[in-house]
Amino acid sequence: MAQGILDRGMRVFVLIWVGQLVSLIGSGLTGFALGIWVYQRTGSVTDFALISLFTFLPSIILLPLAGAFVDRWNRRSCLLISDCGAGLSTVAIAVLLFTGRLEVWQIYLAVAASSIFSAFHWPAYNAAIAQLVPKQHLSRASGMVQVGQATSQLIAPVLAGVLVGTIQIQGIVLLDFATFMFAFVTLLFVQIPTPKTTTENEVAKGSVLREAFYGWSYITARAGLLGLLILYSFTNFSLGLVEVLLTPLVLSFASTAVLGTILSIGGSGMLLGSVVISVWSGFKRRVYCVLGFTMLQGILLCVGGLQPSAPLIAAAAFVFLFSLPFIMASSQAIWLSKVAPDVQGRVFAVQRALGLSSLPFAYLLAGPLADRVFEPLLAVDGALAKNIGRLIGVGPGRGIGLLFIVLGILNILAATVGYLYPRLRLVEDELPDALTDVASATDEKRHKLT
Repeated sequence: MAQGILDRGMRVFVLIWVGQLVSLIGSGLTGFALGIWVYQRTGSVTDFALISLFTFLPSIILLPLAGAFVDRWNRRSCLLISDCGAGLSTVAIAVLLFTGRLEVWQIYLAVAASSIFSAFHWPAYNAAIAQLVPKQHLSRASGMVQVGQATSQLIAPVLAGVLVGTIQIQGIVLLDFATFMFAFVTLLFVQIPTPKTTTENEVAKGSVLREAFYGWSYITARAGLLGLLILYSFTNFSLGLVEVLLTPLVLSFASTAVLGTILSIGGSGMLLGSVVISVWSGFKRRVYCVLGFTMLQGILLCVGGLQPSAPLIAAAAFVFLFSLPFIMASSQAIWLSKVAPDVQGRVFAVQRALGLSSLPFAYLLAGPLADRVFEPLLAVDGALAKNIGRLIGVGPGRGIGLLFIVLGILNILAATVGYLYPRLRLVEDELPDALTDVASATDEKRHKLT
């Protein structure tokens, strides 16, 4: 009986995951196609970049408030509403396209509306995992979520590039709507259990605003989780800098074709890593997995910045992105197992909002750091040309290479500090599991009946 409950919960999660995977690919297709449409119409990089801003910013701002509602509402209802809202935003774009009335500002408005709905989607989706998946499979389930994201990032741009020339942007938008409907229908056929009320939820009750801030109070009261959040924010900041600066680093010595190859190799590494962690649950000590792979990423950043070599950077990018799903899945498994299920919406919303808030800073700082600080230092006549320049070279791109090395050293230091900080290193021991395994709960119930 207990095994049947475990299997049923896993099957429900897999069904939801398949629907969300298909929807993610559809969203990736539309995002890529709309970016091309805006750039071709305006020729402005700023207009093109604003799509990313409107896709990203509303969700971050609303996440804490959305998390409070997610804990008040049924998780499946939240997912249905968010998918329906995102689908309607896509329909609005499709109607404007087919009538020839689509303007750039309308795209900004539509993607901002979709971003608002995604603020409810993410905490509801992650909180549902803890209600469906046994504790011992949380890393595997988190890895499957990473597979979905990696697959979308790898497949959507390539597929969209082909489809733009065949079914055009109108067809892509309609295809995206069909993927939303697929995800919506899969949710209609499943049930997500309502979590039992805990003492944490009783303490948190109050106004929506008070409940929204409760996620932050919950985290700060647990030093191990706060340390994990700080590490998550820092690694996201590093990742944001690398994401922006990898392209100019490679183009300083190679062609766009080589850049595309390196990006594809890196994306393949992320997909492979996501598949591996979804099949293999990872290390028993998940925090060691987080710290160990963070240190490995620091080493790889140093390697990637050493020389203007395409094979070297491609190899570093592959292993770097291969390790990313291990960090994300292991970290999320810790959060899932240590946070009370009935407050996970609030806590996960704050965790995501604060963790991702470092990305805009990285995007803003990347250009000035490269153009005004590091590149001049390793110009032919730069201040570091005669010492560090002898080791890693001088000229275009070498300043960015130095910045990668500095980032790598900082990542190594962050992992070292994290290991030396007892609250983070022992977070899995010091914080009690907030989840009751399905099998254990069933055995306990059966014992009481007898």
